[in-house]
Amino acid sequence: MADDVFKAIADPTRRKILDELTDRNGQTLFEICARLAMKHGLGSSRQAISQHLAVLEAAGLIETRREGRCKFHDLNTEPLERIATRWLRRDRPET
Repeated sequence: MADDVFKAIADPTRRKILDELTDRNGQTLFEICARLAMKHGLGSSRQAISQHLAVLEAAGLIETRREGRCKFHDLNTEPLERIATRWLRRDRPET
């Protein structure tokens, strides 16, 4: 699972998507594309952003939910927290 997370965050576009979801959680694909274009000057197609979202979802970094015809994307920080605590544990004796 950690490999999927590292692969997902290795791409700068995916990191920008995560930044945008940190700023405002629960966005649709259209909203994410608009924010990426306005704030970051990214002119990626909706299909390209959708593929990035699929990689982030497969890594567990975002979760999706449907409300009617709209699909919303929410940030899930748990996979990053697991990775961080792996190396930041204070209870291990120093060698």
